[in-house]
Amino acid sequence: MNKYFLAFTAIAGLTFTSCSSDDDSLELSPCDNCTIEFEVPDSYTFTRDGSSTVSFDGQTTRIKMGQELLSNFNVPTNSVDDLNGMFAHVEGDSDFEEVALNESDKSLRSKVAASADYFSTNATDQALIRADLDGFISAQVSEVYPNWEVAAEAGVPGQLADGESTRYVNANGLEYNQMFAKSLIGGLMTDQILNNYLSTAVLDEAENISNNDADIVEEGKDYTTMEHKWDEAYGYAYGLNTDQANPNADLGADSFLNEYIERANADSDFEGIADEIFDAYKLGRAAIVAKDYNVRNLQAEIIKENISKVIAIRAIYYLQNGKTKLEGDTPNFGGAFHALSEAYGFIYSLQFTRKPNSSEPYFSKDEVDTFLSTLLADGENGLWNVEAATLDAISDDIAARFDFTVEEAAE
Repeated sequence: MNKYFLAFTAIAGLTFTSCSSDDDSLELSPCDNCTIEFEVPDSYTFTRDGSSTVSFDGQTTRIKMGQELLSNFNVPTNSVDDLNGMFAHVEGDSDFEEVALNESDKSLRSKVAASADYFSTNATDQALIRADLDGFISAQVSEVYPNWEVAAEAGVPGQLADGESTRYVNANGLEYNQMFAKSLIGGLMTDQILNNYLSTAVLDEAENISNNDADIVEEGKDYTTMEHKWDEAYGYAYGLNTDQANPNADLGADSFLNEYIERANADSDFEGIADEIFDAYKLGRAAIVAKDYNVRNLQAEIIKENISKVIAIRAIYYLQNGKTKLEGDTPNFGGAFHALSEAYGFIYSLQFTRKPNSSEPYFSKDEVDTFLSTLLADGENGLWNVEAATLDAISDDIAARFDFTVEEAAE
């Protein structure tokens, strides 16, 4: 764990003393005038005049929409319009089983590649990314559904056995539902957290600082705009947890970022990463209440670093898992292609990560596109011909940008 983080977590629930500093590094520098003191709660619980100031209903709604869309991906009676309705929902349309979702003005697609930092001036890449996810939906219907009962083989879409499960793949062996789900983790959840709601462009927009300093709340609400923006970043990670104030008690509550924070944390090499993320969220929110924006910004950088790390860990994990299942005289193609389809989505999500103290992702869109092309380039039929050396090379390149090894991530 980072040494600055150990210092912060040791005082959870106690008084936190902040040092003002002009140092832009992740560590707080020693100073002589440590004058701001504030309480850091044990849970993500914040109130004003006896009412909770925490609100992220929109994030919970979108995660629920994503959950229902995923559950419908492998229902071959669905049409493109059925699936697109769930992805690009229009208020009032009957796209979902849950009435409240149909009544919502929220949609998934409108928030894909929509961050202030990465896409407010990059409509070209935004359009390409949204088209990619649209394409996964349309190809599932046009390519995979017609071959639902066909045995897949190289160049032929259809079904593959994977133990007690059945996988449905395209002609290249890719599962569109896994590509879509894992790409959405990057294109929606990660991008909105790291590059939008934790961005100073959003947190400090317009009069947000002065209003927060004066405890001026939004009309009809109990929270300031800055508090709410931070909470919205929190909601994309923990919006479906049963105990949203203590989410690490039931990690894995959704099929998106929450699940993979839990998976990374379950690896002994990364045990504690879930606490690092949650505690940074909590301390950053407490710092907003205390008007200490230096501490707030430091916590945002910790979150950016660790959520980015989760994406990279899982990309390598699935590349290596897929490689293992292809080994031997009787390869498990169903299991291998399932893992490599997940790897595809996590690699895709690397373009939405954020290097701390930087305006850049760990990997550019061009680098990600190259990885994905390489993954499918060993033969004419994509994953059916993928070589172990290719999977190792991509894994090595990803790990080289982080502070862990391929071997650690592969466990």
